[in-house]
Amino acid sequence: MNNIRQMNYWTLGGFEGKKPVAQALAEASAMGLGGIELTFGAGEFARGITEAQCRAIRAKAAHLNLRIETLATGYYWDHPLSSPDAAERCEAIAFTKEYLRVAARVGAKVVLVVPGAVAVPWDPSKPVVPYAAVWKNATASLRICLKEAEKQKVTMALENVWNWFLADPMAMKLFVDQFKSRRVGVYLDVGNCLINGYPEHWIEILGRRIAAVHFKNFARQDCGGGIHGFGDDLLKGDVNWKAVMAALAKIKYKGPITAEMVPFSRLPDLVLPDMVLARDTVAKLKQIVAQG
Repeated sequence: MNNIRQMNYWTLGGFEGKKPVAQALAEASAMGLGGIELTFGAGEFARGITEAQCRAIRAKAAHLNLRIETLATGYYWDHPLSSPDAAERCEAIAFTKEYLRVAARVGAKVVLVVPGAVAVPWDPSKPVVPYAAVWKNATASLRICLKEAEKQKVTMALENVWNWFLADPMAMKLFVDQFKSRRVGVYLDVGNCLINGYPEHWIEILGRRIAAVHFKNFARQDCGGGIHGFGDDLLKGDVNWKAVMAALAKIKYKGPITAEMVPFSRLPDLVLPDMVLARDTVAKLKQIVAQG
């Protein structure tokens, strides 16, 4: 497999976006990566960024022979597209449209989208919303955003994440297929599957719908596990990398493979950026991809 290998900005630059994008790009290039997944919403790469600034980032990446294939964001946990509050949904839609425009300007083909949340398991202050309402509201919001996605030629890739929504591959497949558009796909997170399933099964079922893939590992505990199961070693955990790579090869997956290393195993002392972690992860990412 000859997929672009990327790293998510959070490992290189932290959640607050304090590290300049140009520096993160240079570091990714020095580690031998083919690309970087920028995270939209903090620092200089946040709402309000100008078209000229986006073009400059794209030019810097090209100068370093890097691609920016995908963007990610943490925005949707506080402002879900599925919110029962109409004003909040409108704000999430406005954000998503800007997100899509920014992606096109920096050359990204895919943006990670959390379509909605029944609950946020690590934040009990967030309301529990009925599954049916989440489905209805998320569908309506994404239909509005789809016009912008098609205009910008950027795919909204829905992540399987711990939101108690679309928590199995058949549900994800049904939800994505209702849009009948190549601009709605799946952002498969390999580690996130493990709380109640196997990523190779998701890959087989979702096939061509998979627009992007996150690599991280997860250690199951007590018939499932908790957030501390996300460790700081890509090779330690319950992901069967040989099976994952074989499944991706079988569906002829051509998209990017991005290491997203946020070691929740270190909580409450999780600190990013962590360049030691980044370098270790890149070495192990290359080792895993070589199996394909």
